[in-house]
This record gives sequence, structure tokens and C-alpha cells, in this order.
Amino acid sequence: MAGLSATILGPEGPRLSPDEALFFAEAQPWGFIVFARNIEDPVQLLALTSDLRAAVGRDAPILIDQEGGRVQRMRAPHWRQWRPALDQMAQAGPLRAARAMRLRARIIAHELRSVGIDVNCMPLADVARDTTHPILKNRLYGTEPDTVIGAGRAVADGLMAGGVLPVLKHLPGYGLGEVDSHLTLPRVAAPLEELKRVDFAAFRPLVHLPLGMTAHIVYEALEDELPATLSAAMIKLIREEIGFKGALMTDDLSMGALPGPIGERAARARAAGCDLILHCNGDAAEMAQVVAEAGTLTGASLARADAALALRRSPEPLDIETAEADLADLLDGEVYG
Repeated sequence: MAGLSATILGPEGPRLSPDEALFFAEAQPWGFIVFARNIEDPVQLLALTSDLRAAVGRDAPILIDQEGGRVQRMRAPHWRQWRPALDQMAQAGPLRAARAMRLRARIIAHELRSVGIDVNCMPLADVARDTTHPILKNRLYGTEPDTVIGAGRAVADGLMAGGVLPVLKHLPGYGLGEVDSHLTLPRVAAPLEELKRVDFAAFRPLVHLPLGMTAHIVYEALEDELPATLSAAMIKLIREEIGFKGALMTDDLSMGALPGPIGERAARARAAGCDLILHCNGDAAEMAQVVAEAGTLTGASLARADAALALRRSPEPLDIETAEADLADLLDGEVYG
């Protein structure tokens, strides 16, 4: 394949097999993502991230979902075990929440860089409601746009200071989702005015971030059939109404919310305007189909992806003991889960 594949792929296990290395060398995915199935300990994980980059012959970005709470792929005893974000936001209180979230993100970035990971899929700018599905709700930062914006900025700043690129998610907003998109497609009947006032408003101040992720969700006020990931109208809304200019990736293409065969999903997401196709489950046959249908990075998509990687930088100096002590003070000593 000439050029970079418009994909982000996940290896199957904790070690890269010879067959996977050959496949990745040929496919040339833009980047990789790792999950709990890929992780045993720091030495093993650093070896895996090094082998992934060696397979493609370049400093490819390596992503992870290390939010804290339910969604953290690196866990104790080798890494810090974080409480849910919504719990820590409440615990810190409105005057200290943003600083606490920045410190939390800075410490997470410190751990990620030590094992070769340089992109983290957060912050989440989804605005929580009473009806938000529990799978998502405790990952969020608040129930009002201003609270979410403040925390989102703080998280992004903390990651960037630690040499880790943030991924803004889930555009254009998943806070109204009442079902788990890993299993089925959320549909939202809220009027457009509410979406603009609450959901879109939380993303607009964060549109400068280099990378974003779509939501597998239908907003019936705007698109009656297709989830945002597959809808050209919704991708246009993300670009023009919300104003996101960075490289836009799909949420995991293998989630149950999306219709059709996996290759067809990849083709439709690219046709809708997504720059990068995220496929996470490590299934070799599925990855081959995704690579075949996603195409290569060209034109504006390539420019946005290159611009995102150009923002990678070395971590700023960090006294980890001081950072942990400062965070403990903000959270009255209750930091880890």
C-alpha cells in the first residue's frame, strides 16, 4: 500500500506476533491503540510499543483509553488506580476541580510516556444528564457546559504538558445517550435548541485540540437514520457548527451501535468525512477488511493528521512526588480507587 493507511489498529495480545508485524508493515496504519489485553507490566508494555513502531519503521502514535474510573487500561499494581472523574470532580468542589483534573492528567501522562504511549483518548466533553447511561456517566466531568469546559481544558493541558496528545470525545456529544453504544445504537430526540445550548456548547471552546473522536449516536433533530460516525451531515456539523478543525477519528468501528459489515463501516465513515478509522478488537481478518476499505491518508485528512503529530513534544519537568502531594491536598487525601 502506498502512503499511510487511514486507520488506527490494535494488536491482538501482549506481544506482537510475526504475522502481525508483517501485516502492520504492509498496511502502514497511521497509529495503534492498546487495551487491557495488551498489557501485563511496564517492561512488557514498553517492549510492545517499541515493536509496534519498529514494525512500521517510524514513530507512529500509540493511543490508549486511560481516563480513570471504569475506563483505564493500565491498572494496579503497576500503575495508579484512579477514581471515576465525576466522583473526583465532586470531591474537589467547583473551585478546585479544574486544578485537580489537570494534576490527574499530568500524572497519567507521566505514566503513559514511561511505556511509550503518546496519545490518550480524553478529555470527554459530553455533558451528563440524569438519564445518561451508567457506562458513560461516571466518566464525565459534569452536568453543565461551563463545568465540563473547565475540566476539559485542564485535562488537555495536563496531558500536553506531559508530552501526550489529547483526543476530544465524543463529538458532537454523547451525554444524552441512554443506551450503551458498545451494544446498541443510541437515539436522541432532544430538540436542536437544547443540543446547541448544552451539548455543542461544551465542545466549542475545545475545538483547538489536535484530535477528536466521533460518537456512535443518532440525533433525530438532524439525521433520522445514521449515527454521527457514518453521517456526512453530522460530520459537517462537527466541522462547521461546532468548529472542530483537528484530525477526526471514529470511535471503535467494531462497536454494536454501527450497522453493516466491518469493511462497509470503514468505507462509509471515510465517505462521511472521518479522517481516521479506529478498529480496536485486534481481529486480523477484520483489520484486513478495514484497511482495504479505509483507503490512504491524503489531502486535508493527511494535513490534519500531520498537524496533530507536529504538536507532540517532550514532557515538561515533573516532580512526581510533589504532584501527587498537591493532588492529595486538593482531594483531601482520597485520590485513588
